[in-house]
Amino acid sequence: MGALLSVIVAIMWTGTALFADVASRSVGASVFNVWRMLLSVPLLLITVWIMTGSPIVPGANTEVWLWLLASGFVGYVFGDYCLFHCYEAIGSRFGQLFMTLASPFAAIAAYLIMDEGLTPKILLGMTVTLTGIGMNILGKNNKDGKKTPLSFNLPLRGILLAIGAALGQGVGLVLSKQGMLAWDAHTNMQLAFSATMIRGIMGLIGFGITVIIRRETHKLLLPCQSRRAAISTIGAVLLGPYFGVSLSLLAVSMTNAGVAQTLMSLTPVFIIWPSHILFGSKVRPIEIIGAIIAVCGAAILF
Repeated sequence: MGALLSVIVAIMWTGTALFADVASRSVGASVFNVWRMLLSVPLLLITVWIMTGSPIVPGANTEVWLWLLASGFVGYVFGDYCLFHCYEAIGSRFGQLFMTLASPFAAIAAYLIMDEGLTPKILLGMTVTLTGIGMNILGKNNKDGKKTPLSFNLPLRGILLAIGAALGQGVGLVLSKQGMLAWDAHTNMQLAFSATMIRGIMGLIGFGITVIIRRETHKLLLPCQSRRAAISTIGAVLLGPYFGVSLSLLAVSMTNAGVAQTLMSLTPVFIIWPSHILFGSKVRPIEIIGAIIAVCGAAILF
């Protein structure tokens, strides 16, 4: 069941990435993230209230809150900040491709934090994943008929942001699992939505501070002034921090963290066709092969 949920999450995150690509370009990544949290946290609170009969998260001690708040900071504030800014630089298709690195990051974090097994296969998996990514981002510049050495097809800033996003997702997932293991909750479903709400609280605080620091508070009403931005934001919220993240935590509570993360990393393959249809992005055969190789590399880890 955990494996099936992980695949469903990958499909949801494909939709989230497409919606977020549109919204972040329309209103800016930081403003979009504030609205994601503003909309998702109340939805999660209502859901937890209906499930448990109390708006206060039941059975969560200080240890649980600390782990999940840390997960919210790493996964949302750091990871999603990098992710949606990388969408602005390189687009959602390439951004999601780099998210295959979340699997090795999750494996390393699980080894360091939870003492989960880490075999030599991690090196092979990382090598294969990096090979697949390299097939997408490396190329030869041809200037005045002369070939130059290999260079990046994508902006370096976008690449670094995408790597940061993968790091945030992988480590954040493991921190969430550690928090849920310390939690005495009634059911896995209640646990998943309650944990997501706590992470969302940290996300709302973190992104709110980010908007203030970046002096973008005057942009907060932009999603209300654009139907395209509003629809994209709502779609990203429902498929992302509400259903998607909650089901991802449910999946990771029902199976190995690495297995769940690997299956959720299928998004780069799922997103190729709709990205081409919606945005008209050109897709080379080598990029399709590279995306599949990258996902296979993540799978080798587990």
